[in-house]
Amino acid sequence: MDQPSLIGPVKLFVRELVDGQVVDCAFEVRQVSRREKRNGEAFLKLSLGDVSGCVEAVAWDGVEEIAAAARPGSVVWVTGRYAADPRYGPSITLRACRAAAPEEYDPSELLERLLAAGSETGDRWRAAPAAKIYHQAYRHGLLEHSLSVASGVSAMASTFPGIDRDVAVAGALLHDIGKIEAYEQDGGAIDLSDAGRLQGEIPLGYYRVRRTIEGIEGFPPEAAEAVLHIVLSHHGKLEHGSPVTPCTREAVLVHMIDNLGGTLGSFDRIEKGLADGERWSRFDRALSGSAYFASRQSAGAARQAA
Repeated sequence: MDQPSLIGPVKLFVRELVDGQVVDCAFEVRQVSRREKRNGEAFLKLSLGDVSGCVEAVAWDGVEEIAAAARPGSVVWVTGRYAADPRYGPSITLRACRAAAPEEYDPSELLERLLAAGSETGDRWRAAPAAKIYHQAYRHGLLEHSLSVASGVSAMASTFPGIDRDVAVAGALLHDIGKIEAYEQDGGAIDLSDAGRLQGEIPLGYYRVRRTIEGIEGFPPEAAEAVLHIVLSHHGKLEHGSPVTPCTREAVLVHMIDNLGGTLGSFDRIEKGLADGERWSRFDRALSGSAYFASRQSAGAARQAA
């Protein structure tokens, strides 16, 4: 998520840190938690990151000043030393931490390049429908669907061990990006474009994301492969249009939440077409059955009582 691709000769990427190294550069703050020493004094544990990964950091002194500067999602300039302790694991012991100046980092990495407001891709992503018929088949539907999938993936990533949340959320935001080319909307009517019919939304999305990654100098190959695999596999099965099936935790999670979001989106579509007082829908192809809305009976009874 919005991981900074940092610039300048002193920049050290997380993947480049070695035991005993002095650190004096900028990172994004992912998480901050306040802890207590045995004597009751406070200290901070932080998760810092960049486009190449995450690293834990500890602040024993200057806790209040560092806590004020290190808000999750912010970019900070940190000074300290990195150590790979055999018992407690790798971390940076902070001597100082302040808000990074705008000229000290460059946020133009994958998600920023693809989804930033005002960019060609970002504006189309915000306006496009998510489908022709079944779910969020309306203007801005793709944005709504992508954000709901990303929110669900983010929440579930902390429930299961071993999931790289940043990769999973990035994949969730980008999984359907091929739909900006695969669909076209003329007035209210949504249809497949020529590119959508000839190539399909998954290959279109894969090509767009890969082309963007290849334009980012130093983008980690492992992260590129992980995100691209999510785009390619998010339909889950070969017979459902995925060139490959999900082979990583992150890809499985995105597929499952994507499928859930699409199914629940179908309930919204079906309910809008029901007459007043109607609780059961007709057979729906997306659900392979009918949908039941008990709340509509309660709502109808309330209107009658009023």
